Amino acid sequence: MSDRASAYTAAGVNIHAANAFIDGIKQMVGTTFTKGVVTDIGGFGGLFKPDISGMQEPVLVAGTDGVGTKLKLAFEFDRHDTIGIDLVAMSVNDILVQGAKPLFFLDYFATGKLDRAKATEVIAGIVEGCRQSDCALLGGETAEMPDFYNEGEYDLSGFCVGIVDNARIVDGSSTAVGDKIVGLASTGVHSNGYSLVRKLFAASGLKGSDPFPGTDATAADVLLAPTRIYAKPIRALLRDLEIKGMAHITGGGFYDNIPRILPRGVAARITFGTWEILPVFHWLREQGGLSWPEMLQIFNCGVGYMCIVSPDICDDVINRLSGAGVSAAVIGEIEPLEKGSEQVVVDFPQNACG
Repeated sequence: MSDRASAYTAAGVNIHAANAFIDGIKQMVGTTFTKGVVTDIGGFGGLFKPDISGMQEPVLVAGTDGVGTKLKLAFEFDRHDTIGIDLVAMSVNDILVQGAKPLFFLDYFATGKLDRAKATEVIAGIVEGCRQSDCALLGGETAEMPDFYNEGEYDLSGFCVGIVDNARIVDGSSTAVGDKIVGLASTGVHSNGYSLVRKLFAASGLKGSDPFPGTDATAADVLLAPTRIYAKPIRALLRDLEIKGMAHITGGGFYDNIPRILPRGVAARITFGTWEILPVFHWLREQGGLSWPEMLQIFNCGVGYMCIVSPDICDDVINRLSGAGVSAAVIGEIEPLEKGSEQVVVDFPQNACG
């Protein structure tokens, strides 16, 4: 082995280990490659040739995100196999909202000292997320930065590029009074609100291996459940039906995300409790002494994605989603915006706000 990099190794950066890591994940990453991929990983840039046949005016859609402080629980529980799915989901679900087909994904993995086994677990999760999205993992960056991160910790960022025909961009502009709001089930907390989740978990005295209240799973299983990726079922809907608007319920919950796709003059009226609220959200509310309006401002509360559709296709949409393994329900309706009111109004049953 050459000793040219010995000075760099002495400073804490092991080039040989990084190169060995890249070589070790090439085959796994290759399983995500779609027919548009032109290059293998390891080059200076990834090349991708999109299929624009049938498109009159192709438009690229790009998104970027991280996983946030959910990473802290991955470190605490020493579980790294699902966090990569979260990373892909956050960007893929965002560009999906505008009707885009995900094309390729790039990741950024940074750590103080590269732990190949741990990093490989993370990348395996990213690969799985890309498979669920029909999206190629085109490349990424592995950065080893001594003294920058605590021992055993790392950070992640993800970047996704998709494509949509200009005439088929979903922007909510055609939404009309009387349209229905279909809520798609989440798998749990997804990847938002974890600064509060971690605080409440620490105060509870629970350990990762303890049974989580109201479930047959451990606390680690529940709190690290990966974000659901809605790409395949939503892309199937878009091929056959008109979806007027879509929202990915992330940070800011119902109140901040739904208005992003509503035109002026209309409001979304949500009927609370028309969907399944998972045990984790009941636990968070009780543990934190929160009201349901506060919960809906912070968390997805069981609805990770929403579609706005005409009443005449509502049942078809729900049935198709159910057939694809995603539970869905009508959770609200579009109505005229009353002067001085917010664009999201939630009707709670009596005593539900406490």
